Amino acid sequence: MGLITSLPFFVVLPPLLWVHFRDNPFFLQTRPGLNARFFRILKFRTMHGNGRPLTGLGKLLRASSLDELPQFWNVLVGDMSIVGPRPLLAEYLPLYNVEQRVRHTVKPGMTGLAQINGRNRLNWDEKFGYDLHYVRSVTFMLDVRIILTTASRFLLVRKTDGSGVDVVPFKGNATC
Repeated sequence: MGLITSLPFFVVLPPLLWVHFRDNPFFLQTRPGLNARFFRILKFRTMHGNGRPLTGLGKLLRASSLDELPQFWNVLVGDMSIVGPRPLLAEYLPLYNVEQRVRHTVKPGMTGLAQINGRNRLNWDEKFGYDLHYVRSVTFMLDVRIILTTASRFLLVRKTDGSGVDVVPFKGNATC
């Protein structure tokens, strides 16, 4: 259903991004998923390949979370779920303590409790807290609530910290 409802964006955005970046409109990155097995997450490109800062179009895509829409493909092929802890960078994996690794006992999600409760405004302790709360109390009704809250925020286009990058990189438990 997500792929179908986002189809207009898949018709418009790839050609627009191809022209804008003069490169592949998609961004692939390896992330740890269920049981910490790696998969390739798919997003719309928001930056030039040489690491230059976000362009105006890239900022708009991140602020609106439209850059995340290709992850419906990750859901379709079974790497991700609609709801779950967001897949973090692979480089963070060795920095997790035993409790934080519990987040990998469920599939990562396109949205989750941390996203609806502050997203990048949260510190790492809060993000992991929401992730672990979700893992320990996952229910169909909780998923429905998270999906409905995410949809309402997307449709209302509330101002969020949509930078799409962690404001402060995770350095391990001594500094989070």
